Amino acid sequence: MGAIFRGIGVEYPETRLTNADLEKLVATTDEWIVSRTGIRERRILPKDSPLLASDLGVAAARKALDQAGLTPLDIDAILVGNIVPDKQFPATACIIQDKLGAKNAFAFDLTAACAGFVFGVNLADLYITQGQCKNVLVIGTEILSRVVDWTDRNTCVLFGDAAGAAVISAGPKERGILKSRMRSDGAYADILFLETSLGQEGRPGIGMDGKQVFKLAVTEVSHVVKQTLEEAGYGVADVDYVVMHQANTRIIQAIGEKLGLPAEKIAINVQNFGNTSSASIPLALFEAQQAGHLKEGSLIVLAAVGGGMAWGCNLIRW
Repeated sequence: MGAIFRGIGVEYPETRLTNADLEKLVATTDEWIVSRTGIRERRILPKDSPLLASDLGVAAARKALDQAGLTPLDIDAILVGNIVPDKQFPATACIIQDKLGAKNAFAFDLTAACAGFVFGVNLADLYITQGQCKNVLVIGTEILSRVVDWTDRNTCVLFGDAAGAAVISAGPKERGILKSRMRSDGAYADILFLETSLGQEGRPGIGMDGKQVFKLAVTEVSHVVKQTLEEAGYGVADVDYVVMHQANTRIIQAIGEKLGLPAEKIAINVQNFGNTSSASIPLALFEAQQAGHLKEGSLIVLAAVGGGMAWGCNLIRW
């Protein structure tokens, strides 16, 4: 038995926050943002919006279910990657389960920051191949605009709001998730984090050492991709398409160069959405699917790094 991607869905706000808009809020310029991140705009929820992470997640999940031809009652488990939950507890996954009407599913959240989706894909594979589940919803849903410090030009230019969901189902063993490898190192906890409290003077508490994050991301993500491929009996030349966490263009391109991958094999959509954390891979994966990059039989790599630090890779035969 294999674990195959059966449906993908995404949801994001209509409101665009462009670099020109940010020039009015903080000491920055379009040129500064684009040269360092590649980001030109991001989607954010209006401040007065009543929507929560669970609402974006439900909308993305419904679209994924529609594509898969399944109903909420067909789902056995819901795994949600999330940084800004609806509540401290219960899990946003449980709230999504209720709003979706997925009465037969167990549900819990994954706290692996931007790596949440690849961690969730790995768990879905294990649940399915061990016979515990037939259909698993893996969701990344983020409303990072609610915790961004809009006076900090080093971080406020980076993040956007979005949700992405994938239905992963039992299927033929020659297809689906072939291999995954997850890594973590808590010694790097202070280079990317969100404080439990709101930080100084009541402001949101996202903190980041950009240089250290860049260095670790390029080194460790390229290594874990190579390691996963080798363990599955493949090389980089066998890969048809790579969907990485959309942190910024420079990181994605640097990892691609370190792996020796041509640019046409690498998904990049961060210019339109910014860093949407655990939602970024399903969002980019959906766009790759719509563009025809995910052909049956293609060898696909998903890879991400996030606060923890946590990083990982999924190797998939589409």
